[in-house]
Amino acid sequence: DVMIGTDIASKGLDFPDVQHVINYDMPKEIENYVHRIGRTGRCGKTGVATTFINKSCEETTLLDLKHLLKEAKQRIPPVLATLDDPAEAEADESIDAGDGRGCKFCGGLGHRAATCPKLESQRMKAVLSASGGSTGREKIGGGGGGDW
Repeated sequence: DVMIGTDIASKGLDFPDVQHVINYDMPKEIENYVHRIGRTGRCGKTGVATTFINKSCEETTLLDLKHLLKEAKQRIPPVLATLDDPAEAEADESIDAGDGRGCKFCGGLGHRAATCPKLESQRMKAVLSASGGSTGREKIGGGGGGDW
């Protein structure tokens, strides 16, 4: 059986025996990702989630995904492994970004407001519009070319 659904199908509805969820796009909010993949692996069963990630994905959402995968002890795809995670840089400091509280600015789990990528993105956009230049940070995943 195959079911095609939107985010509406991911919340509050129970579809028994779903073994594999395929996301053809990465949701803009990490909570929607959690709800989508929550359709599989229910009631003690295992399940698989496959998500297509492309260059249009927000870096903040990808950092949240990286954090969730680490927390769940899952394999980190190379495109996520190459992202600089501000929370990892703070791991040796007194702020513990892994305590479940998350960022007060955007609600993301993998960082705090002091290192919020959304705030940094806003700052970077302001700098770019003022300077008319490029910082070279727009490309996710380094120099490879194509999606992973």
